[in-house]
Amino acid sequence: MSSFLYFLLPALGGYILTSVYLLKNPRILHRRRRTAFNSRHISHRGGCGERIESTMEAFTHAVEQGTQMLEMDCHLTHDGYVVVSHDENLLRQTGCDVAMSSLNLQDLPLYKERLEVTFYAGHYSSGADRKFALLEDVFRKFPGMPISIELKENNIQLIEKVSELVRRYQREDITIWASVSSNIMKECRRINGSMPYSFTKKRGVLLLLFFYSGLLPFVPLGESLLQFYLPCIINRTFIPENPILKNRLVVYLLEKVTMRKSLFKHLEARGIQVHLFVCNTDEDIKKAFDFGATGVMSDYPTLLSSYLCRNRRQ
Repeated sequence: MSSFLYFLLPALGGYILTSVYLLKNPRILHRRRRTAFNSRHISHRGGCGERIESTMEAFTHAVEQGTQMLEMDCHLTHDGYVVVSHDENLLRQTGCDVAMSSLNLQDLPLYKERLEVTFYAGHYSSGADRKFALLEDVFRKFPGMPISIELKENNIQLIEKVSELVRRYQREDITIWASVSSNIMKECRRINGSMPYSFTKKRGVLLLLFFYSGLLPFVPLGESLLQFYLPCIINRTFIPENPILKNRLVVYLLEKVTMRKSLFKHLEARGIQVHLFVCNTDEDIKKAFDFGATGVMSDYPTLLSSYLCRNRRQ
């Protein structure tokens, strides 16, 4: 037993020292990922705290406020149009309990006049534009704007149409595949592997396992972007439906486990951007950057621009 420990302990010590060193110096093993965008200011659903979410008015306003990336979700209408919408069922957004996939484009209802901001409970947005936007119209109006597109359904036709639009408007380097589901991401990458992509939930869990086991510095990563909740917003500005997240201890542990500055710095050094969301107060924006985020996603593009401007002066 003693002879076994004689060999084991030095090997374990050497592994730990090597892992820590490479965590701080990842470019010894990995080439830094080059992306065509570097976004600190990201507008969630186009900045849905200041205009009706995911409308052309919202996207235009966010761009005017200096956003560096638009975040959105897409679904398919019955007649095959790619529409920007967070929900497939339109009850929350319009008051009509109907699936977008069951309606033709011309039959889509308008957004409600006032819409509650999902990540800022008790706050509402309004605007002159209440029409659902087409993804193609967004691409046409903002040709150079990086866009993160989250897909929530494993719909091959939808994925193919999004990919076709991305290719048609020659924006494969500035349009990001995003999905919580690894199965959906697999199809996205199969259909268009030229687009950068973000971590899925499963890959995010693996990332944490690699980090805490010391394996992360040795593991190649294909993702260009990590997008994750800022845990301290949960049960404060964001009221979750999941009962597990209503437990304060769970949220506390989630923050302690995930908000690791050394992890975020390692990813940044490898060219992987870290975006924390959804930060709708100065306090939360500051916390996100203090944790090591390279970018912050907000429902309030004017607020975020003001914070970044003040921070630059300092």
